This record gives sequence, structure tokens and C-alpha cells, in this order.
Amino acid sequence: MKKIKFEDLELIPSILKALKEENYKEPTAIQAEAIPLILDKKDVLGSAQTGTGKTAAFAIPIIQHLTKENISHKKKILALIVTPTRELAIQIGESFSTYGKYTEVKNTVIFGGVPQKSQTTALKHGVDVLIATPGRLLDLINQRYISLKDVKYFVLDEADRMLDMGFIHDIKKIITKLPKERQSLFFSATIPKNILSLAHKILNNPQKVSVDPVSSTAETIKQFLYKTNKSNKIELLLHILTNNEIKQVLLFSKTKYGADKIVRKLKKEKIKCAAIHGNKSQNQRQKALKAFKDGEIRVLVATDIAARGIDIDKLRYVINYDIPNESETYVHRIGRCGRAGDEGISISICEPEENKFIKDIEKLINQKIQVVNDNPFPQTDKPMNAKEKKEFEKQKQQRKQEFFANRNKKKVEVGVRRTKRKLS
Repeated sequence: MKKIKFEDLELIPSILKALKEENYKEPTAIQAEAIPLILDKKDVLGSAQTGTGKTAAFAIPIIQHLTKENISHKKKILALIVTPTRELAIQIGESFSTYGKYTEVKNTVIFGGVPQKSQTTALKHGVDVLIATPGRLLDLINQRYISLKDVKYFVLDEADRMLDMGFIHDIKKIITKLPKERQSLFFSATIPKNILSLAHKILNNPQKVSVDPVSSTAETIKQFLYKTNKSNKIELLLHILTNNEIKQVLLFSKTKYGADKIVRKLKKEKIKCAAIHGNKSQNQRQKALKAFKDGEIRVLVATDIAARGIDIDKLRYVINYDIPNESETYVHRIGRCGRAGDEGISISICEPEENKFIKDIEKLINQKIQVVNDNPFPQTDKPMNAKEKKEFEKQKQQRKQEFFANRNKKKVEVGVRRTKRKLS
């Protein structure tokens, strides 16, 4: 069967030139299916996980539409892309700039967590494509910096994550502000009933495109499993990182608190690292991501929501410090490495309570994950029964309360000492 090339998709020369400079030769499955449909002005319901090239699947045809329409009415937003996270919004903006570098199409990105002045200045200068997170978009609409009445192309990206993060009401508000006559594109890694219901409200007689189902892991990714005890996890991680071949790794933590704790432990061992999660400011997150991309830090510790949409070229290693209780999340995580046909290595560190999650993952991906037996911290504990788990959670809460009580006590003591010094 003949392989499709970008030249076969009837793309304009300016886009083909930009793709050639990026060394893009053959479209991915989602690109090969979606681009012709979008160029034909069809609404599309796309099911594709991150890492399959879906940003290019909608960015390339939108740039082509706007270029062919000879956009001269600046200051009108003609295409709107709504996405859940700041990191993903920035990367989509970079993609539009890359693929449209030889066209007149201008884009800008807006998101919350930073001052709005630079964003509103860009909007005043006029943009054709707006990439936005829901909260800041509605905020600037309410301030009358943004009008959506001229939007001809609308993309809702990472819809399932959008709903997970509680953006459903924001999305419904945004839809009411869009013209009824428009082309709409809807992308989601999974299509459960609530997503399908939302899609029917947004799309008009959509063409369905489904590639790389969430149950699949790339053949280029080798998967390894270390079984250990909860108390030995950090020691085992440090042991794994003695391997000098692991020059850079994206490490997943279940919680924001856990991510910060891992970073503190690694820094004590002089390992260059940083964390990205929802409690970090946008500047902190972008600084950490840039340092990682530039090779300045070795370990980037991330929570799932913060890491969604992170696209790092040539990333070879991913470590699951905590095993996710949703099997699909595992597939999304390890899909961060081994992209574009490169080899990737996934390492999972599993404590007794997570053994059942591994079984669920293996069932979903229909393969066994290779257990590493050369392990100085083997798993010897058994999973807790219901009674033990209840007692463990009780003690955990007590420790937490004691921690905060002691911290508050110290703050009061410090305040008293300062007051005494001022009065003396």
C-alpha cells in the first residue's frame, strides 16, 4: 500500500515549505484522515490521544483556509482554539507559528495566571487565530477585549480533560457567543457519553475520525516494572537514576504535594530537577519546562493535568513514580516518550497497594509489563486489607493535623518574639 505524503493532501506551497523545513514527510494517521475532511469544510469529531499529531491535523487546514480566503480584515478573530491548560495553549500557538510562517496568518495565545496586559495588547494589534484557555477567554470577552462574532473555525481540543477540570459551564458559555454558521472541530482522547453529548451540541453532521485508541501503546516504547515497598520508593528511584544513560526523564507523581516532596529529595542528592503542577505560577511552569527542553535539568516532575499536552522532542525516558488508578492515564503518560518513531523507555515503580492497578493496565494494553528482577529494594510487603487501610488513613490524618498544628505554633512563637523585640 502506497504511503501518503503531505504533497498528496493538496496543501498550498507556503505550508509545504514550512513542513519540509520541519522535516515532516508523511502525515500521521490522524493527519491523513482529518486534513482532507477539514479542507472540505466538514465538521470533525476526532478521537486521538496526545502524541498522535492532532495539533497539526487541525492547524494546517485552518491556516490554509485563512490563506486562501486572503485575510485582509485584521482585528477580527476568524479561528478560535480552546484548550484546557496553559502549556498546551502555548504549544498550539507555537505550532500555528511554525506551520504558518510563510503565510500572513497571525496568532496569539491567552491564558490565566499572568497579567493580561501583553495579551490585550496583542489582541488590539489584531490576530486571525486565537488560542485560549476557557477562564481567561471569558474574562476578556466580559471586558470587551474579545468578540467572537466573526469566528469561522472553532476547535475544542482535549475535551475529556476539559470536562475533568470542571470547564463544562465555561465551554457552554463560549459556544453561545459563537456564530451558528461556522466549521467546528472537536478532539478528545476518549469519547464517553458526556463527551458525545457535548459534541452533538457543537458539531453539525460531523465526520468521525478515530485513530490510535487509548488502549494502544507505541511499539517503540519498552516498558519496565520495578516492584517495591512504599517506604523504599525514593531509594529505588535514586538507584534507577544512577544509570547515566538516563540523561533526562519526565517523572509522574500522583499529587502536587508528592511532586514537591520528590523534588526536595532529588535536590538533596544534587540531582537537577523541577516540578510543574497546578500550584506553580505560569512563569514557574514555563521556566521549568524551558530548562528541561534546554537540557538544564535532568528530572521534570509533573502531575497528570500539568503534563497533558507537553511535547518534548527526543524524550526517551518516562518514570511512573506513582501508578495511576486509571489505566488510560498510564497510556497517556508513557506516550510522552518514543514519539515520531523514536525509541522510548517507560519505568514504573509499584508499591503493594498499586499491584491491582498494574493488572488493570496490562489488561487494557493486552501485554505484560516486563518486571525488573535486578532490584535492590524488592517488594516484600503485602497490600493492606480494609481494616489496615482504615487504620493507616487514620494515622495519616493524625500526622497531617500534627504537622499543621506544629507549623502554626511555630508561626505564633515567631510572631511573639518579633513583638517582644519591637517593644524592648
